[in-house]
Amino acid sequence: MDAEVYEVVAKITGFIVFIGCYIYCIASYGFLLGVGLGWLPSLIVAVIAGALWPLLALVAIFGALYLLKH
Repeated sequence: MDAEVYEVVAKITGFIVFIGCYIYCIASYGFLLGVGLGWLPSLIVAVIAGALWPLLALVAIFGALYLLKH
């Protein structure tokens, strides 16, 4: 069951990161380059983020705790 949960959360995280990076590429590099070539770096970042989502979750938790204390 743990492997199934890991895979589901990894896919959700990867999808969200892909969409966010793709929108960023379109906004930064214009419509033609952003839409035409922006999917490649977005896919690479999404795969990395999907594989490392537990680390991202820990960083987010510690960041939130740090911000609450200061």
